[in-house]
Amino acid sequence: MHRTAALAAAALLAVAAAVPSALPAAASQAPERVDKPVPRHGLFLTVSGAENTWIRGVLLHCSPVPSGPHPDAVGACAALDAAGGDLDSLPGEPHPCTKQYDPVTVSATGAWRGRPTAWHKTFSNACELAAATGAVFRF
Repeated sequence: MHRTAALAAAALLAVAAAVPSALPAAASQAPERVDKPVPRHGLFLTVSGAENTWIRGVLLHCSPVPSGPHPDAVGACAALDAAGGDLDSLPGEPHPCTKQYDPVTVSATGAWRGRPTAWHKTFSNACELAAATGAVFRF
């Protein structure tokens, strides 16, 4: 089953690579801007397991109102607002955790309330992540 999915992905990449060559010559000669800034709206949040054995991500928008596919956009944006956008200062949801070492790494890239953000941190386990970050990385 994985081989079928890999073949399908390779076929899609091949089709995507061929599409730009189908454009008229004049359109392909137009200069492309490469100095685009970080997206002005939204944070792309990721959580990954030890040695990147798994990864998941979601987009969070806090402006003008909490939205996006994050399952608790309202709670996540409220936590970010309480921390002034400083992910190291999130109020979290403090609770006791075991000392089990099963590291998880989180990242936030994009913009919070228009301010560019690029942040990542590794926690000893998922419990410590939840205690420190609360709703922000709960997806």
